[in-house]
Amino acid sequence: MDTTAPPRRRVELTRAQSLRLLRSVSLGRVVFTRRALPAIRPVNHIVDGGHIVIRTHEGAALAGLAASAQQPMTARQPAPAQQPAPAQPPGAPGRRVVVAYEADSIDPVTHLGWSVVVTGYCTLVTDPDELARYAALLTPWWDGRMDYAVRIRPSLVTGVQLLPGRPHPPAQAR
Repeated sequence: MDTTAPPRRRVELTRAQSLRLLRSVSLGRVVFTRRALPAIRPVNHIVDGGHIVIRTHEGAALAGLAASAQQPMTARQPAPAQQPAPAQPPGAPGRRVVVAYEADSIDPVTHLGWSVVVTGYCTLVTDPDELARYAALLTPWWDGRMDYAVRIRPSLVTGVQLLPGRPHPPAQAR
């Protein structure tokens, strides 16, 4: 533990502040479930109309999850009469896939900066015009085809900022 570091104070950010900071960086980490375990991938992103958009490739685990969420659900047992069936979100005929997206900017020396976490449902972008637009806006990091895009619709947006704090008063000698 670094006992020489000056104190910091933690400030909770609003949704608007968090999304503004998210727009200021291009790198983040998408978190999703793969084989019943959490998976984290570093990706680049844009914020478009309040949604986070990332590009991916055929065969990517996240693209597969997002695509499966858009397939109609198979027949299931009817819900008991006393419990109404859960409503499906607009535009998503299948199960919903929850993901988290985190981005930050923390100074490695002072440890001051911010972190934003977005939690929401992801869908595969299928409109050819949107795909072409995202292809122009998001450049892949590696030499490979990135023919897919995933849109995250934020349900929960949280952020924190670490700012310089006030020095603690010196301890009294006993």
